[in-house]
Amino acid sequence: MITKTETKETTIEPASSETQDSRTWDLDALNEKYLKLTPQQRIAELYNDFDKVLLTSSFGTTSALLLHMFYSQGVKEKVHFIDTTYHFKETLKYRDSLRELMGLQIEDVKPERWKNELTYKSELWRKDQNLCCSINKVEPLETIKKDFQVWVSGLMGWQNDHRQSLKVFEEKNGIIKFYPLIDLEEKEAESYFETHDLPVHPLKPLGYESIGCKHCTIKGAKRQGRWADSRKTECGLHT
Repeated sequence: MITKTETKETTIEPASSETQDSRTWDLDALNEKYLKLTPQQRIAELYNDFDKVLLTSSFGTTSALLLHMFYSQGVKEKVHFIDTTYHFKETLKYRDSLRELMGLQIEDVKPERWKNELTYKSELWRKDQNLCCSINKVEPLETIKKDFQVWVSGLMGWQNDHRQSLKVFEEKNGIIKFYPLIDLEEKEAESYFETHDLPVHPLKPLGYESIGCKHCTIKGAKRQGRWADSRKTECGLHT
């Protein structure tokens, strides 16, 4: 269960990108250790076990929760935002409002321009959603993943069946993934927003509970509004 935390005066500075670490990690031991901790404690402890941390955010309806937990722990970690060029304008405004609120340092990660333009001209999202996601989301992140040891994501188990099966740590495609919020209950997430008076994504009150690219997102509970006309449930970043 999460508890209210205040912003600390001390900060946890990310290690230099020049730091090289050849350690191997025992994922079973890490999961056993971190499962006993609160999400805030997990974030603080992460920097005792890893040096090069990749933090990403979609700036969707639940994103402010994870970002505020880093902020409240005094962690000054750069936030990587995958700019597919297909985001709702409301998402971009929400990103900017959270940047101002928490003093976030945000780096946009973009697809190759020519590939992105081809997806636009061909309306690829109508023909091959997996390929469109691969070009505009998965490939851009692949270009920077090699520089990090662990990738932090705000997935929560209640969001869909796939996420319900995840542990705090897993290894996926050459990088360790860290889900500090994975066992957080939906009501706890809602309570955190209220307790810390966090701003809500402007599309959430309109019925959008999960928000991605505008062509593939409609209103819907949890993730039911994503790729609603297909069996697709994930963009490929987390599968």
